[in-house]
Amino acid sequence: MLFDVSIDGKNFRLELNRVDGRCSCRLDGRDVEVEAVLVQPDVLSLRVANLAYEVKSERVANDLYLWVGSTRFAVEIRDPRSLRGRSRVNQHAGPKEINAPMPGKVVRLLVQEGAAVEAGAGVAVVEAMKMQNEIKSPKKGTIQKILVGEGTAVNAGDVLAIVD
Repeated sequence: MLFDVSIDGKNFRLELNRVDGRCSCRLDGRDVEVEAVLVQPDVLSLRVANLAYEVKSERVANDLYLWVGSTRFAVEIRDPRSLRGRSRVNQHAGPKEINAPMPGKVVRLLVQEGAAVEAGAGVAVVEAMKMQNEIKSPKKGTIQKILVGEGTAVNAGDVLAIVD
């Protein structure tokens, strides 16, 4: 399987193959010795050329992040054969909507318009079925507009705020 991988804006070509029950890995045309074990959901124990790493994955909105130790990396994985992968040129550019993932009530706003936010920072808290869910920023930027107030009822997909 062939993948185009972007890690914090740096691009790589990754080729994974399964031969006789073992996986082989080529990164940008070079063979790399890798062993991987899924130790729990979203946590991978990885050995690369005799160095061990614990890699955790995190999804924020439509973005994927990998944590290696205490360092977080923005990651995009594309299948070069897929037409869908070709249509997303730069999904981090420009304003991005922060949507309610479920119907509920906004119980708290964690930021104000004009506030600087990091990717993954809490923006609002939405209560649904007596559970409070923190809605996070999909990217680093500035809160351009907040479209809801505390106590506002929202439906799934409603825009809560816009970050640029």
